[in-house]
Amino acid sequence: MMNVPLTVGSLLERAEKFFPKKTVVSRTLSGIHRFTYREIGERTRRLSSALEKLGVGKGDRVGTFAWNHHRHLEVYFAAPGMGAVLHTINLRLSPEHVAYVINHAGDKVLLIDEDLLPLIERVKDNFKTVEAYVIMTDKDELPATSLEPVYSYERLLQEGNPGYEFAKDLDENDPAGMCYTSATTGNPKGVVYSHRGIVLHSYAMGLADTTALSEHDIAMPVVPMFHANAWGLPFAATWFGSTQVLPGPQFTPKLLAELIEKEKVTITAGVPTIWLGLLNELDNGSYDTSSLRAIVCGGSAAPRGMIKAYETKYNIPFLHAYGMTETTPLATVSRLKSYQTSLEEDDMLDIRAKQGLLVPGLEMKVVGADGEVKWDGQEMGELLIRGPWIADEYYNDDRSQDAFKDGWLYTGDVATIDEEGVIKLVDRTKDLIKSGGEWISSVDLENALMAHEAVFEASVVAVPHPKWDERPIACVVLKDPYKAKIDKQELLDFIAPQFAKWWLPDDIVFMDEIPKTSVGKFLKRALRDQLKEHLAQKS
Repeated sequence: MMNVPLTVGSLLERAEKFFPKKTVVSRTLSGIHRFTYREIGERTRRLSSALEKLGVGKGDRVGTFAWNHHRHLEVYFAAPGMGAVLHTINLRLSPEHVAYVINHAGDKVLLIDEDLLPLIERVKDNFKTVEAYVIMTDKDELPATSLEPVYSYERLLQEGNPGYEFAKDLDENDPAGMCYTSATTGNPKGVVYSHRGIVLHSYAMGLADTTALSEHDIAMPVVPMFHANAWGLPFAATWFGSTQVLPGPQFTPKLLAELIEKEKVTITAGVPTIWLGLLNELDNGSYDTSSLRAIVCGGSAAPRGMIKAYETKYNIPFLHAYGMTETTPLATVSRLKSYQTSLEEDDMLDIRAKQGLLVPGLEMKVVGADGEVKWDGQEMGELLIRGPWIADEYYNDDRSQDAFKDGWLYTGDVATIDEEGVIKLVDRTKDLIKSGGEWISSVDLENALMAHEAVFEASVVAVPHPKWDERPIACVVLKDPYKAKIDKQELLDFIAPQFAKWWLPDDIVFMDEIPKTSVGKFLKRALRDQLKEHLAQKS
């Protein structure tokens, strides 16, 4: 067989060649813009040329600090296409962590959205490797900034070469991209993606039993392009010629609903908190969502009640998926097997609420204290994964030795696996609650609480207990119409039939908001700190 390297630049080249008329719909601060793949291709080549003139060479890191829009998509291909490395920076990290990841990655050039300039200006004096700043703006004039040297993105494109040739001498194992974990403790950990890994992951996105992404789709990645490369959607959608809808800065559930209706979005992806917000908007508004063939949900466990609401109330198929920054990220997708479609509706929903089957091309096992667990859906252990788009180390980080052993990624996720091979995440290892020597799953309790019609969000954490070691306490945000009508006993009575009595939370604390990580997951460390104050006041 021919030894042809798998490279990121080839993904865009295919879109230019076969889908030049297909469009990218991009929302920026000034409104909606539309570009064909022919135009995106030319702009991307101009950008590669401009970056080269700024001194970017093979292996140099190009950082982006930006929302989901066409310019960010262009950098996705311009940097890897010339042999450089795309580093998408999580703009919701703390200022200290933003400076840390830029220095740790060794970013040479930063491309920054205009409205995000203050966040970079705040920490610029800490940068050690940045040699140039490029401002992405719709305006003709650059905004006032303390950054230097500073360049206009659009002006650089005007001066760039539209016929720039992507590098042809790349090894498919060369680095193409970098992302950092969101870090609930310690500094973020860097993950480097190879050209080969990104291309193989893009193949996986197109499989009928995963997301079935194709040219016919109108794909809207709501998951940020700085979060595990928007789960690989921009790469795969470009390669397959899918229309893309990029929702831009500071979107709201209302804006997402309007984009779905107006642009006839067929597939979209994001974390559960996004879909809880959209569900609330759909309940209170009137939108045509009939174009949607799938909502892809990952990042944390999707509440069973939310899945049911989307599918039964709005007839929107809901795809529960699982992955990590370290897995590029697609690892499992929950779809029914052919002979399971005749099960009772609740039984089918039980399966679909799990994280699902391993994506073809990967291997996994679930390991407990005594070795691999039984495939009985009961015995718990840590999920281990390996495969061609799974990281094998963290970038320049001693913590690699804890997460990567014997050729496996130790995910830190506690899971069960049933007789069908379906994975169910029980918890993160650090979030399991050990009460009287027995384990309690915070995820199961959260999903049960969020099945109540009055509950908007719920997060369950462990608090120390003098007799039982730890006990669960639930933190709940109610939907507005119910805030004065629902008490904790009603919620406890609602979930009581589903659990052993000792599983039930010792208390339910009502909150206006649950703290979240930079990627929209519940920030349980902060929640535990808040509860310490709450419990101290009660005592």
